[in-house]
Amino acid sequence: MKTIVVTLFLLMISLMNFAQASDFAKEKRWADQIVDFLVDGEAEWLDLGKHKVLAIYTESALDSTKGGVIVIHGSGVHPNWQEVVQPLRTQLPEKGWATLAIQMPVLDNDAEYTEYAPLFDEVAPRINAAIKNLQDKGIKNISIVSHSLGSAMSAYYLANNKSDIKSFVAVGLSGPRKDKRMNTLLALEKITLPVLDLYGEKDLESILESSKQRMQAASKNKNYSQQVVAGANHFFVDKNEELVSRVFNWLGKH
Repeated sequence: MKTIVVTLFLLMISLMNFAQASDFAKEKRWADQIVDFLVDGEAEWLDLGKHKVLAIYTESALDSTKGGVIVIHGSGVHPNWQEVVQPLRTQLPEKGWATLAIQMPVLDNDAEYTEYAPLFDEVAPRINAAIKNLQDKGIKNISIVSHSLGSAMSAYYLANNKSDIKSFVAVGLSGPRKDKRMNTLLALEKITLPVLDLYGEKDLESILESSKQRMQAASKNKNYSQQVVAGANHFFVDKNEELVSRVFNWLGKH
């Protein structure tokens, strides 16, 4: 009887861990589609030990490189997503910044936002691998520019890990959540490097309503600032040019 109980317990633990892992099959499907039709940039693979994840590197179009930007997407999508991510990763290089857009942990299409909480523990190895990738290319001035869930994941990473990241642009950053890993207010209280909290005038209610809370949480960080893009929604539809311009101008100052 004890053997059966122990076996069932171990099985439950195994299933729990499996449920908390990224959907690697989905990651592979995304990668297969992207690599076959990639126009701008080069596909690269970040080695995480047990498996590799896709990244897209786009070098600076100028003779000199200002630095490197790790571009991080939102929930359930990929590093060539047409909204926010692709404009950033392809247009910042035109202004002198090399970009490395990386695949973050994903769940199936029906997953709720809060179900991503356990995947926050899978973020650090990916960002660390991205930093090393850029450093191996001779790029030392490295920033993160992220969107939506990717911004929450990046904030969690920066608050809990020592890294060589110089600055952080969080596009569409959420506010407080029950799970501490997803609670960006806790992260902002700990982050000391320059942060741009950038969101749209017509963004999600949770982002608009928590803007003052985020500012208060980051009150000790003298290099934290908020900017609102007039008329922009969460995905910056028809506002890509201004999005890239805002990010580029801020990076140039930090």
